[in-house]
Amino acid sequence: MKVWELRQTYRKSGLSEDNLPDTPYRMLTQWMEQAIQAEVTEPNAMSLATVKPDDTPDVRMVLLKEIETEGVTFYTNYHSQKAKDLDNRPHAACCFWWQELERQIRIRGPVERISRELSAAYFANRPRLSQIGAWASVQSQVIGSREVLELAAADQEKRYEDREVPLPDHWGGFRIHFRQVEFWQGRPGRMHDRILYRREDDHWSIQRLSP
Repeated sequence: MKVWELRQTYRKSGLSEDNLPDTPYRMLTQWMEQAIQAEVTEPNAMSLATVKPDDTPDVRMVLLKEIETEGVTFYTNYHSQKAKDLDNRPHAACCFWWQELERQIRIRGPVERISRELSAAYFANRPRLSQIGAWASVQSQVIGSREVLELAAADQEKRYEDREVPLPDHWGGFRIHFRQVEFWQGRPGRMHDRILYRREDDHWSIQRLSP
């Protein structure tokens, strides 16, 4: 058995209840802006956890695209495994990890598909190659080789040559609504700061958790 004794001492910052925003939306927006300013690699990358039909968990990385007062939005192929999981069990958890700032954010809550109009507005601003990819990929399905995917992309490029690429029926956004949002700040000696925002009726409670 191989064991790695890897330890990191966190010293960059701390969290105090004295200056916390009153909503997780404001806190998340502040932290995201700070992560961008600190040039964190892919600050909008988050692990997304879902539950499969057989009650087993699954997790993968997705990209956050929008932060709203009620939740966060990401986009995907609605035929993908994660979309099937969310349609079957419309609850999810996601997690951001920003090593450069020694910070972690955890979000949990119910999930819903966003409107086709909102998905179309976002899709129209995607790079053309990403738009073509949305048509070419049958996400999560087994394919014979890389060449199969490249040929499918070439076919779609030819199909939409000299015209705009429309939003596929099978592609769009999901919104994870805020119900619990935890902000974690690394501290020395594993005495980390953990601040939890919990939705209670029409207001947010703010609690400190033991690390």
